[in-house]
Amino acid sequence: MKVIVTGGAGFIASHITDVLAENGYEVCVIDSLTKGKRSNVNLKAMLHVVDITDAKKLDDVFAREKPLFVIHHAAQINIRTSIENPAEDMRHNILGTLNILECCKKHGVKKIVFASSGGAVYGEPIKLPCNENHPTNPICPYGIAKLAAEYYIKFYGIIHGINYTILRYSNVYGPRQNAKGEAGVISIFSDKMLNGEEVSIFGDGEQTRDFVYVKDVAQANLLALKNGANKIINIGTGKQTSVNQLYKEMNALIKKGKMKHTLSVAGEVRHSYLDITLAKKELGWEPKTMIREGLKKTVKWFEKEN
Repeated sequence: MKVIVTGGAGFIASHITDVLAENGYEVCVIDSLTKGKRSNVNLKAMLHVVDITDAKKLDDVFAREKPLFVIHHAAQINIRTSIENPAEDMRHNILGTLNILECCKKHGVKKIVFASSGGAVYGEPIKLPCNENHPTNPICPYGIAKLAAEYYIKFYGIIHGINYTILRYSNVYGPRQNAKGEAGVISIFSDKMLNGEEVSIFGDGEQTRDFVYVKDVAQANLLALKNGANKIINIGTGKQTSVNQLYKEMNALIKKGKMKHTLSVAGEVRHSYLDITLAKKELGWEPKTMIREGLKKTVKWFEKEN
């Protein structure tokens, strides 16, 4: 069974590619390599260096590979970038997704699994933890684009019969995350602290997030290929950790941290964590890696990289 993974040279999707290959799937990766790294791509996977905003080249890949499944992760993921340049965010996250969906329709793809964002599409929560029925109220262009992409996917499901599962992630972290260009506080802290640099904590540091380990997320995508038909499903830990707590845990591992508090960032949610009851029911999935263990593995990887 063949799967196309978009963004498969990047952080999360490269781990998904690994899990698929380990479980006997034939995997093709589509990645522009603008942010992703060729070295992240599993050796068993076929890499096509294509930008998802290029409809013609994308169609050529689908025509050649004829996949049964698509796991779509290629995206502009930085919230601050989306605020500074919403048109560019829209081009990748909405137009790019539409190009993928057109290829799915034309080439008979059985199912698409889409990476959405629990933190971004719910906005400032009315009630915590957020379940999938929580009102969506994105407060940044990235969240707006992810939510729009969800609606387009549902439209293609209804009109064109393409099966889908939309996974709304909490804050994913782990090995291979780009500390320089992605919105990942753990990767940024790891890189800076290991190099003896001062880290910045926005605002008072009491803002909270639901941090989920990347290999657990990869497992959720594997399960979603055969489960969770036409569902939106949260993927997280159901637990919240403040940025101050996070810094404390990481400093206990690295032991040379320096930090300062800076101004808070407009458009960022104050508190967020996800209800994962539906993931357990629909996918048979739950996280295996708790924050302390995940931080140890992540810091160890960054130590090797440094």
